[in-house]
Amino acid sequence: MDLLKDSLILLTRIVTILPLLLIMTLFMGRRSIGELPIFDFLILMSLGAVVGADIADPKVEHIHTAVAIVMIAIFQKIIAYFKIHSRSFGKKITFEPIVVIKDGAFLIENLKRIRYSIDNILYMLRQSNVFDISVVKIAVIESNGQLTVQKKASKEFLTRDDLQIANNQLDLAYPLIIEGKIYEEVLTYCNQTKEWLLSELKTRDIENLSDIFFASLTDEGKLHVSLYSPINPAPPLHH
Repeated sequence: MDLLKDSLILLTRIVTILPLLLIMTLFMGRRSIGELPIFDFLILMSLGAVVGADIADPKVEHIHTAVAIVMIAIFQKIIAYFKIHSRSFGKKITFEPIVVIKDGAFLIENLKRIRYSIDNILYMLRQSNVFDISVVKIAVIESNGQLTVQKKASKEFLTRDDLQIANNQLDLAYPLIIEGKIYEEVLTYCNQTKEWLLSELKTRDIENLSDIFFASLTDEGKLHVSLYSPINPAPPLHH
């Protein structure tokens, strides 16, 4: 009987608390379930913890859980109001967007500031259908952690009719050098040699591999190099 009673109590809690959670989430607005800035992420974490405790622990007063959910939702609405009406307040509770690639070059100091590795950025570029860093005009990590990419004007997608040619196949660039280390299997795959690579680097006044943060090579042998100290500084970005 005790098991049946506890099961009925648990079912009642789920049936009553989840609709309330849905109503309060809709009340807070779509930003809470879409972009997930840091504050909204914390709000959802708090809601999850409150609901989880209520369902898992019968000793928790059910009415207290309902009150907590409503108060968290109202608090989020108040904070959202101040964020909209005060840019200085909004900037204090979220991250600034930060440029990580400028004119095909990684901005190392900015990557260190946000603790993103080169693998993170390459993965996010691939998610944006960018497989060659040399085509990137600027790439920005937004306040919600997503990557926004703008390609160079000459690399925007065109149709074959636009170019009046039969084929418009783009080169696929493979990571060749990462943090000064050469991946010789890429050279082999692209039918190039280490001697060719060193010669190409020398023509660009690059004597030491340790100066290279990232370099890529296409099937056609096109080399792109991003140094540890890029020439172009990052433009300042703000919300």
